[in-house]
Amino acid sequence: MAGAILALAAVFAVSMTVQTGSPLVGAMLFPVGFSMLYLLGFDLLTGVFVLTPLAWLDKRPGVTIGGILRNWALVFIGNFLGAFTVAVMMSIVFTFGFSTEPNEVGQKIAGIGEARTLGYAKYGAAGMLTLFIRGMLCNWMVSTGVVGAMISTSVSGKVIAMWMPIMLFFAMTFEHSIVNMFLFPSGLIMGGKFSILDYLFWNEIPTVLGNLVGGLAFTGLTLYSTHVKTAPQRVSKGSVSVGRAA
Repeated sequence: MAGAILALAAVFAVSMTVQTGSPLVGAMLFPVGFSMLYLLGFDLLTGVFVLTPLAWLDKRPGVTIGGILRNWALVFIGNFLGAFTVAVMMSIVFTFGFSTEPNEVGQKIAGIGEARTLGYAKYGAAGMLTLFIRGMLCNWMVSTGVVGAMISTSVSGKVIAMWMPIMLFFAMTFEHSIVNMFLFPSGLIMGGKFSILDYLFWNEIPTVLGNLVGGLAFTGLTLYSTHVKTAPQRVSKGSVSVGRAA
C-alpha cells in the first residue's frame, strides 16, 4: 500500500506540474502521499533501510541480520507490486484503455523515464556516480521526514515535519527508488524509448543502493551516534520481574 499511495502522489504531482507549468507546485503537493502512508502505518523501503539496522546496532532483542534482510526483501516486493499496479491502472486512464496515444501527463511520465535512464547512461561512470549521489541525497531527506514525524506527538506536527524534507527532495529531482517503481514501468507501458535493462541498470539498482547508504549514513547513524550516550537506560524484562518480586 505504501508503494501504491506514493505512486498516486507522483501522478498527482506530475499532473499539477503539467497543468500549472510549474514544477514547484508539483513538489509542494507531492508530500501529501508520504503523509498519508506514514499516518496509516505503511512501510516504505527507504524508511526501513534506516530504522531496522539501528535496532540491530542497539542490540534490540530478536533483531538479526537475517531478519533485517528479510524485512527489506518483503518491503521491496510489496512496494514494487503496489507501485506497478498503479502504473498499469494509470496507463489505462492516460490512454483510454490503450485505445489512444497517452495524454499530456502520460507523455510527461514517459519522458521522465527516458531522461532519467538514458540521460545518465550517456555520461557513463560519471552518470552512474551522479545517480548514486542523487539516491543518497534523496533518502537523507526522506528519512529525516520519517524521524521528524516520530518526534512529533500530533498529526499536524507529523505532517509538517514530513512535508518539508519530502518537498525538498522532489523539487530537487533526487532519485527515490519507490517513486521510480511507478514512473519507469509507466513510461515503458506508454511507449518510452528505453528498455527494462536501462531502467534496472541505469536507475533502479543504483538508486536503491544510494537510498540505503544515504539514509543510513546521513540520518540513522548520525542521529544514533549523537543521542545513544544520552538516551535513558533500558530496563530488561528480567530486571523488572525481579524488582516486582522484591
